[in-house]
Amino acid sequence: MNKVLIANRGEIAVRIVRAARDAGLTSVAVYADADANALHVRLADEAWALDGQSSDETYLAIDKLLDIARRAGADAVHPGYGFLSENADFARAVIDAGLIWIGPSPEAIDQLGNKVTAREIAVAVGAPLASGTDGPVADAEAVRAFADEHGLPIIIKAAHGGGGRGMKIVREAGDIADAFDSAVREAKAAFGRGECFAERFLDKPRHVEAQILADTHGHIIVAGTRDCSLQRRNQKLVEEAPAPFLTNDQRQRIHESAKAICQKAGYIGAGTVEYLVAPDGVISFLEVNTRLQVEHPVTEATSGIDLVREQFRIADGQALGITEDPAATGHAIEFRLNAEDPARGFLPFPGTVERFEPPTGPGIRVDTGVRSGGAVPEHFDSLLAKLIVTGDTREQALQRAAAALEEIVIEGVPTVLPFHRAVLAEPAFAAAGQFGVYTSWIEAEFSQRLAESIDISTAPEAARKRFTIDLDGKAVQLGLPAELLNALGSAQTAAADTNGANEADDHTVTATLSGTLVKWQAEDGAKVAEGDALAVLEAMKMETTISSPRAGTFERGEQQPGDAVANGDVLGRIG
Repeated sequence: MNKVLIANRGEIAVRIVRAARDAGLTSVAVYADADANALHVRLADEAWALDGQSSDETYLAIDKLLDIARRAGADAVHPGYGFLSENADFARAVIDAGLIWIGPSPEAIDQLGNKVTAREIAVAVGAPLASGTDGPVADAEAVRAFADEHGLPIIIKAAHGGGGRGMKIVREAGDIADAFDSAVREAKAAFGRGECFAERFLDKPRHVEAQILADTHGHIIVAGTRDCSLQRRNQKLVEEAPAPFLTNDQRQRIHESAKAICQKAGYIGAGTVEYLVAPDGVISFLEVNTRLQVEHPVTEATSGIDLVREQFRIADGQALGITEDPAATGHAIEFRLNAEDPARGFLPFPGTVERFEPPTGPGIRVDTGVRSGGAVPEHFDSLLAKLIVTGDTREQALQRAAAALEEIVIEGVPTVLPFHRAVLAEPAFAAAGQFGVYTSWIEAEFSQRLAESIDISTAPEAARKRFTIDLDGKAVQLGLPAELLNALGSAQTAAADTNGANEADDHTVTATLSGTLVKWQAEDGAKVAEGDALAVLEAMKMETTISSPRAGTFERGEQQPGDAVANGDVLGRIG
């Protein structure tokens, strides 16, 4: 292995670039149009254009990625996480092209990446499980039949993928049809496949996972456990290692069953086996993520293992650097820094990061995909960076985290920093000797106390602005004076027609984010009550419902499903 194409973007692409440099490997980045100036493009040894904007046109375009690998002379492909990282067809295509696939075999991805067959393997090795459907369900009626048999609440989950996308909790029978349709749409948008299955939902569980490493020499280890219970919309916000407040028996069962599941599937590479731990201590297998996780740095911090370097070693046919489960040293907590506003239901906000100043000090690590002036494109997810804080104990890590979160500065887009700062003052999360959070704790108990993001301001323009241009498909940096660009922008603004803008009132229904209109929920002319669902918007692979601001008659705007909308656009009026 000499030259690695990174089939991804953002902070994970930067992470792989740095690991490749440490390993003496040449890195090849790829980029969508909106990522032309991204940090991973600047840092990689080479960067090649994907010529497109949406995920389907770029980071999910297998033919484009393989063509660039061929043109760049890459001999290996690292998929990162998300996008094609758990796509067995992509893994096969990489291997068939004569390249090294840095990940598990296509067969293992098929078995474990599919939540249905993963359940079957878990049953075979005796892992504890909540009841679920035997396979993907054909329609909402099949979900309703399962709920009638097993009771509510249930959870509808994408069979291919993870990260909370294509995952809907249903507590009322009347919500099944909409939840099923939404889960299928999200799964198709995020993973290219819409199959979903259903299973019993455990109320107020913790989310605990085991980091697996397995090589081609028969070694398999659990590099550590993580707790990822602080989530919203089933997407993780805070993760820590090792998972605190587990009994020795619980930890042993997780280690042993995680290894057994992966051994049964012939797993090779880095992967994560996830579990739910109920308040009464019951452990239930959840799924296997056949890739590197966003939260892998906390395991690196407490195990001493560079997981990306180990991925390179395994894919190159080498043995693991350590063949026994390492004992955890210290405690690490990761805070995901997303461009989302906690006070508005964690709505994602694309835009420009005008100022980014990371914290410093003992036990501080920042993995980032942006710097000051970087963009958060609307076509992709909202993760900007990750703050990882390590201490000798959990208490010290929490103390250091509080200081780091006060020190960090992100301006230009709203972020989840107010949430992180607030949650560190919550006894349910931060009190010594107890752990009171669970996977839906934010929505159930904490969302009402969130303050609006105040980390929004305008920073001065830099003397020069840097752009990336394509020269024969490769990225070349170009710098232009800011004064010139500002003058051009002023001329365009002066020429624009800004007359006739209508001020919104409580009769106006407006888009709360920039994205795509998925569907109308209310008919034109329908009588609606305050809070009724009117439309569904999709941004950064997540769906958001627009509700009626008052009771009355709904008059739709001119937008059609599939149309792009901007934050603040008028979607209709309530008469």
